[in-house]
Amino acid sequence: MRELIIIGSGPAGLTAAIYAARGQINPLVIEGLEPGGQLTLTTVIENWPGYPEGIDGPKLMADMKVQAARFGAEFKTGEVTGVRLLKKPLTVTLEAETLEAECVIIATGASAQLLGLPSEKKLMGRGVSVCATCDGFFFRKKEILVVGGGDTALEEAIFLSNLASSVTVVHRRDKLRASQIMQQRAFETDNIHFIWDSVIEDIQDEAQGTVTGAVIKNVKTGEQQFKKVDGIFVAIGHKPNTDLFKGQVEMDEKGYIITKCGASTNIPGVFAAGDVTDPVYKQAVTSAGMGCMAALDAEKFLRGM
Repeated sequence: MRELIIIGSGPAGLTAAIYAARGQINPLVIEGLEPGGQLTLTTVIENWPGYPEGIDGPKLMADMKVQAARFGAEFKTGEVTGVRLLKKPLTVTLEAETLEAECVIIATGASAQLLGLPSEKKLMGRGVSVCATCDGFFFRKKEILVVGGGDTALEEAIFLSNLASSVTVVHRRDKLRASQIMQQRAFETDNIHFIWDSVIEDIQDEAQGTVTGAVIKNVKTGEQQFKKVDGIFVAIGHKPNTDLFKGQVEMDEKGYIITKCGASTNIPGVFAAGDVTDPVYKQAVTSAGMGCMAALDAEKFLRGM
């Protein structure tokens, strides 16, 4: 039986692994189908402390994995297909293999909901982004599109309006879903504009490897237009990766895991960290901090403290 299994290998999972391994717990990290998490989809990260010139997302995650392994963390790549958390021992099923553990840290993150365009994936981190706080700095004095009509979209647009020369919100309806206060703030911001009843049909230019503009279609008239922009921020929401834990771990109405007294869940010996618990900040550095908390809480649990 393992003392600790960590499900997830983004900033939260790998930070938890570093702390747990240094605490002589010898954790097993299940990396999932996308080792390294969402940061592997980014290019330069400029807001990670300690790197004045920034660091590539994949490089940062690779270094964190090496650091965890140096202290004794073990890794398995594969998809977790089932868990049993309401009965001891805790079990994690990895494809055809069932693993037992005294403690589990859930660090499966959250996935940004995307438009589903092939060009969107190919240009992610090259002008397409899902995080204004992370990437807005790269678009100073440039023209930007924000896709969405809820609070998230308007929060992104308002944040970006302080950096970009122009922010255009593209929404598929003629009315926003955002709260009235957010709508008022957006409407009162001079460099925020709106394209109503419209969706993005294509993002260009894959051949150049960077965003040069978007083909926008009016859903009522079918008319298409090309708008030249330097960046596109998709802000149609996030979904926590918690389907696997429903019916066992307590969650809020949106599916985010509820923690208390640090990283503890409603189940003794089960902890959660990172975007899987965080509908607000959604930053790599806050995820890493939560990973530290989860590892320390797990160590105290295992030591009977």
